[in-house]
Amino acid sequence: MAENKELLSIVKPFNDPCAGDLITPVNSNIAIKSIVNALPIYRKGISIRARGLQLGAAFGFVLYGPFTILGPMRNSEYSEMIGLFSTVGGITILATLFYLYGQAGGNFYKPPANPTVSNPPEDLFSHGSWSEFQNYFWLGGLLGSVVAWFTYTNELVIQLTRISFGA
Repeated sequence: MAENKELLSIVKPFNDPCAGDLITPVNSNIAIKSIVNALPIYRKGISIRARGLQLGAAFGFVLYGPFTILGPMRNSEYSEMIGLFSTVGGITILATLFYLYGQAGGNFYKPPANPTVSNPPEDLFSHGSWSEFQNYFWLGGLLGSVVAWFTYTNELVIQLTRISFGA
């Protein structure tokens, strides 16, 4: 019984106790707040285009590795190119899903303030800005995957990797 009172004093409702949004030691931590608020989707003062380019480039760059190293053709001489094509396909699928989300009828869901993100961006949640975001996400994803492919297949990087791992 005493443990429940301690837990209740640590975890509190944010606004409405019936909404289910709670203030916890994790989501109200200053380090977590600064990390989440520094993400391109929540960062203040950047345009919709910059949000889309940065997120797309990050997704394209990060997705290239698993598609190349863990893909079914990982041991072939074409693994780098197949990884690039798979990443481009994955980014295109994500951009298509963003497009379908933007085409759904009705108003956009505007996320309310919560313990982690106290001021979510208002300019992102309309049909026109969402369309612009998804177009630049696709472009950034393509650029990110090409940069990852170029970095992975660059002869200088390959030599540095061999030296680093003693091969």
